[in-house]
Amino acid sequence: MALQLVSLVVLLFILPLLSLLILHRLSNKESVIHRKPNLPPGPNKLPILGNLHQLGTSTHRSLHHLSLKYGPLMYLQLGQVPTIVVSSAALAKEVFRTHDLESSSRPYHVAWEKLSYGKADVAFAVYGDSWRYLRKICMMELLGPKMVDSFQLVRQEEVERTMRAIASKAAISRDGVVDLTDEIYALSTNIVCRLAFGRLYQNVGENFHSMLTEVQENFMAFFFADYLPILGWIDVLTGKQSRLEQIFVRLDRFYQKIIDEHIDQNKNDPCGENFVDSLLRLQHDEKRINFDQIKGVLMNIFVAGTDTSAATVEWAMTELMRHPEILKKVQDEVRGIVGTKGKVEEGDTDQLHYIKCIVKETMRLHPAAPMLVPRETTSPFKLDQYDIPAKTTVLVNAWAIARDPSYWPYPDEFKPDRFINGMNDPKGEEFNLIPFGEGRRICPGKNFSNKAVELMLANLLYSFDWSLPDGVTKESIDMSEGLGITVQRAVPLCLVPVVVYQIK
Repeated sequence: MALQLVSLVVLLFILPLLSLLILHRLSNKESVIHRKPNLPPGPNKLPILGNLHQLGTSTHRSLHHLSLKYGPLMYLQLGQVPTIVVSSAALAKEVFRTHDLESSSRPYHVAWEKLSYGKADVAFAVYGDSWRYLRKICMMELLGPKMVDSFQLVRQEEVERTMRAIASKAAISRDGVVDLTDEIYALSTNIVCRLAFGRLYQNVGENFHSMLTEVQENFMAFFFADYLPILGWIDVLTGKQSRLEQIFVRLDRFYQKIIDEHIDQNKNDPCGENFVDSLLRLQHDEKRINFDQIKGVLMNIFVAGTDTSAATVEWAMTELMRHPEILKKVQDEVRGIVGTKGKVEEGDTDQLHYIKCIVKETMRLHPAAPMLVPRETTSPFKLDQYDIPAKTTVLVNAWAIARDPSYWPYPDEFKPDRFINGMNDPKGEEFNLIPFGEGRRICPGKNFSNKAVELMLANLLYSFDWSLPDGVTKESIDMSEGLGITVQRAVPLCLVPVVVYQIK
């Protein structure tokens, strides 16, 4: 009986692989009849798997390593998914400007499809009329300059709350050490939840933090169905499909609860209506968006709006602790401009030019989304004299571009001064610094993120003097990256704050 069971399992694995191999050879024979496309160079492929085995756990680093051998435009076969990898600013400009329209769609991924309600959102939606309309209302009603400015009070209140919390925790800690990572991520999540729901994340219920973690894990999970559809049944056997369905059900209940609470409910928030209110008003007035689209937009806000800003602040503080001379320079600037009023207000950040340099340099060295969001071509075109077929996934390695030694002197070093006086200032023209992407699919939350990051970082540097815990030196700070849809530190950043200006 046991032998029969083993034989059955072996057959279940081998038969689909044999089928794939036969299909692979047949497709190769059939392709001989047609003109062979002039594809970009790339590494040799394994049967069936293609180049999947070469991605590694840190995709941006693995692909950068391969690009050093095969060039800034590289072709990979990820299972059955044809893929190009762009690793230079010049080629990124070609993709985002010259061929922006032909490469503005999104590839299929099981988790994206499920968690975005069949791509009814903005970030993962297929390019088309529905996406254009939804992005337009997001930019006008949710993330445009007027709406972002209207939530200035929310950002200010949450930053002040966090500064008081850090001071309080340092006072009661035996060694004065505070888990700054925890405080930064709580702050970022609070800001997003206030903007989206009108309340703090601790009060939204449903164990919000664990739910967000599960969502990100599913976005990063490897599904056979994404690359080898004929082996999609393995996702079922391993329980991945079940886990995806479970987190989707939890999220859907959470979204519906929030929506129900906002329907016909008078809000007393001093900042006026929040994101959910705005989306429900649009649904009622224009009748062009449905509940799935509202939930899809909320998912985008959760996934992209919480961890990305926090990760930038976390990496900035890490680099400053490794470079005390830069830390002193920026603290002198902040305290010199703000004076003794006790807090940095959003209006002050326009004068904090060195803070802006530090944020740009942090985004260069540690982009929150190093590979951006993958694109998919809708029609064929030529890129650097190579043929790029339709239905090809386009990966732009923003991490590699931002460390290109042909453009950036000392590319692996933290040097905010490179941005003083506008030198190498990223304006979307040279495409050498693209942490938010570019073109039609540029991140719509860019303006919101920059304001939040600058305000958070400025107050941390103004309110406290910072030092490393006993036994930790600037040379021994762990700089390893964690795994996730947003690249965070692998270990929490724990520091010792000493209050300089106490927020009352």
